[in-house]
Amino acid sequence: MLDLKSLVSDIKLFSGSKKIIGLDIGSNSIKLAEVISASKGYVLNQFLQVPLPKGIIVEGVLVDTHALSSRLKELFKKSGLRGRGIATSLSGNSVIVKKVTFAQMEEAELRDLIRDEGGKYLPFDNMDDVNYDFQILGDNEFNPSQMDVIIVAAKKDIVSNYLDALLDAGLNVMIMDVDSFALETMYEVNYKYDNDEIIVIVNIGASITNINVVKGGMSIFTRDFTLGGNSISEALQGQYNIAFEEAENKKVECSPDDVELQNIILDFAEPICSEIERSVDYFRSTFGGENIKHVFLSGGSARINGLATTLSQRLNIETEIINPFLEIGYNKKNIDAVELENISPIAAVAIGLGLRRMDDK
Repeated sequence: MLDLKSLVSDIKLFSGSKKIIGLDIGSNSIKLAEVISASKGYVLNQFLQVPLPKGIIVEGVLVDTHALSSRLKELFKKSGLRGRGIATSLSGNSVIVKKVTFAQMEEAELRDLIRDEGGKYLPFDNMDDVNYDFQILGDNEFNPSQMDVIIVAAKKDIVSNYLDALLDAGLNVMIMDVDSFALETMYEVNYKYDNDEIIVIVNIGASITNINVVKGGMSIFTRDFTLGGNSISEALQGQYNIAFEEAENKKVECSPDDVELQNIILDFAEPICSEIERSVDYFRSTFGGENIKHVFLSGGSARINGLATTLSQRLNIETEIINPFLEIGYNKKNIDAVELENISPIAAVAIGLGLRRMDDK
C-alpha cells in the first residue's frame, strides 16, 4: 500500500495507539470517521462533519490556516476524540499522482533516480521543494524489462500549510494519504474482486472530482479535475434566485417524480459528466482498450437522482453509488439507519482513511 508518510517527514510522528481517526478535509466540510475493529470485522463507531465557509480551501489548496484550525478544534471537541492519531489526505492541485514506466531497478536506486531527475516526470522545477513517495506496481504488461510505478508528489509549502492547521488544532498527524487511495482502501474492504478486474471510482467533491482506475485492487490511473458539486449548486442558486444552502438541498433531495427539476440538475451536471467521460475514454485509448467492469460514485453529488443512470448510459458501463457499509458495520447508538443511507457516499473517503493503521505496509 502506498503510504505518504514522507509527506509529513518533517514533523514528529506521535507514538501510542495504532487506532487512527479518518479526517477528510474538503472544500465545503470536514468529515471525521472513527472506524474500530470488532469481533466480526470493522465498525463505524462515529461519523461527524462540520461545514467549512467558502474560501478556506480553494481547489484543494488551503487559503486560511487559522479558520481551518478553528473548525478542526470544534469538530474534535464535539467528537471527544482529541489526542488520537489521525490519517488525512490531499487532493486536487495540492498533489500530483502520475504513473511512469522505468527500466527494472531496485527500489533504492529508483528513489535516487526520482530525486535527481524528477523534473522529467513531474511538473516541478526543483525536487528539493517537493515531498514525494512512490509504489512499484510490477512489470510493465507489454515490456517485462520495464516496470510501472505510481509517483505521488506534493509541494512542501502546500503540505506545510495543512500541517500548521492540524498541529495548531492539537491533532496528531500519523498518515498523509491521497483521496483517491483512501477510496481504494475502502473499496478493498467492502468489495470482492478478481486480480484482472478493472473498476473506476469517481469521487465528486465540492470543487474537485477524483477519478481512480483500479485493477485487482491497485490503482493504475488517476486524474483530478477542478470541477465539482458546487458548480451545480451555484447554477441552481442563479436559476431559482435562492441561497446556496437551499440550492445544495435542492440538488440532492430532488424527487425522481420531479422530472423537470431533475433534468435541469442533470443539465447543470453536464460539464462534470463530460470530464468523466473524457477521462474514461483517455484511459481506454492509452491502456489498450482494457475492459472496465464497473463505475462507483462517491461524494455528496453522487446522490443526485439520475446521475448514475446518465453516466451508465454515456459510458456504457454499469454505474452505481459506492457503499462503504457492505462489509463495515455501524454503531446503532451513534448512527441511525436513515442517517447511514444519507452519509454513505459522503463518508467514503473518511472511512477509507479511518481504516488505515500505523502498521500498514
